[in-house]
Amino acid sequence: MDTAGETARLRITGLAKRFGAVRAIRHADLTVRPGTVHALVGENGAGKSTLIKIVSGAESPDAGEVEFDGRTVHVGSTVDAMRLGVATVYQEPQLFGELTVAENIFLGRELRRAGRIDWARQNERVVALLDLLELPARYATVGVATLSIAARQQVSIAKALAGDARLLILDEPSAILTDAEIEVLFRVIRRLTDTGVSVLYISHRLDELFRIADEVTVMRDGSTIGSYPIGELTVRRIAELMVGGILTETRRARTVPDAEPVLALEKLGRTGRFHDVTVAVRPGEVVSLYGLVGSGVAEIAATVYGMDRPTAGRILLDGRPVAPRSPRHAQKLGIALLPADRTKQGMFGFQSLAFNISAGHLPMLSRAGIVDRRRERTIARQLIDRLAVRTPSERQPIAALSGGNAQKVVLARQLVERPAVLVLEEPTQGVDVGAKEEIHRIIDELAEAGTAVLVVTSDLPEALRISDRIQVVRGGTTTVAFGPDATQVDVLAAAAGAPGDAGEEGA
Repeated sequence: MDTAGETARLRITGLAKRFGAVRAIRHADLTVRPGTVHALVGENGAGKSTLIKIVSGAESPDAGEVEFDGRTVHVGSTVDAMRLGVATVYQEPQLFGELTVAENIFLGRELRRAGRIDWARQNERVVALLDLLELPARYATVGVATLSIAARQQVSIAKALAGDARLLILDEPSAILTDAEIEVLFRVIRRLTDTGVSVLYISHRLDELFRIADEVTVMRDGSTIGSYPIGELTVRRIAELMVGGILTETRRARTVPDAEPVLALEKLGRTGRFHDVTVAVRPGEVVSLYGLVGSGVAEIAATVYGMDRPTAGRILLDGRPVAPRSPRHAQKLGIALLPADRTKQGMFGFQSLAFNISAGHLPMLSRAGIVDRRRERTIARQLIDRLAVRTPSERQPIAALSGGNAQKVVLARQLVERPAVLVLEEPTQGVDVGAKEEIHRIIDELAEAGTAVLVVTSDLPEALRISDRIQVVRGGTTTVAFGPDATQVDVLAAAAGAPGDAGEEGA
């Protein structure tokens, strides 16, 4: 959206990128004007990350054209991008904690005089950058490891600006910041745009776009849907553009027993992670905790399972307060967890399916302290059949399975001793459509059998498909709750911060 006679800082036309059979970007057009904040939004998997990687030189496009300050360019590497004046700051600061701020900022591009590093000139430049970013001059010689997360992020921005960045890409910059820190970030961004720097701003927090963005480009299913002045949009309108009026899948009607909750979280909190989380799950009920990146939703599951300790509130099982001290203790209490990262947290890659299913249940499978391997294999085969795991044998290494089948094996481990509460973190993350449907069927069956299921997910269509109730988590706390008739747009708008959204207060 150029003004008359103005040369775009960045113009992307007809961009496309494929990874094997996956078309990460089908068609993308984007124009970022000098001295403006241009927001890029879209659901998970929409193609935002791939587009950023192409602009920053981490990936090369299969098709399309990139112009920078009116010239067609080929950004073949991150070095090419930096030479153009493109700098990227990621959500997690990529700095060396043992080095000082000045050393981090000029690492690999030190200012030299007579072949030696000119420390005085470097520090002088760093102090000027710190002043621009509202950080004290003394930070120049302070070790990065001693700084807060917010200060480290500001240092990352200083590092980008030290290379004379003309386009600054900020990837989810506010996800790890407090409200006060976000205000500082926004002041810094406006100060930069006043000097002519362009900012490409990626965020899931739609409400904050109205405080910082000049224009918004929406991506969906690998394509840019359109670019709009912020004044023409609302949070709800952006949400509608992101989901495209996609109809949620029809879920099987289920009557939840009118019973006392099996699991209840009462004003649960963990300092710096989440606070005042209140939710209840009845027997035979599927409740989803849905939140966007940085909402705090992921940390709640770890606390329920005893991986972290709460600092406020309490956890109730069948009305009795409990305090899981560890995953093993949580398991004894009747709580099971399917972790989000099955490779790192849920699998013994080179061990057999039978081993992976029985892990954590050896006392039940042992006689006189010796594991009954026949019983282990029998239980493994029963669960493999029940969960429709595609494998020639329970002796096969789990690493040889597809992602969906491996996920079902990790889920099978949680079902060896039927839990009273099953917590599922991103249950179908990284699995194909067929496996996703099968896992949804298993969740339905578990609920029908009376298990209380708590799902922690950032996959909104999935939450709508499997849930009896969706509890929105925003800013580290539970907000509104939606029933089974909720729409995708309503829930997304509530999670992104639209004021006055429909829904039930609390749990």
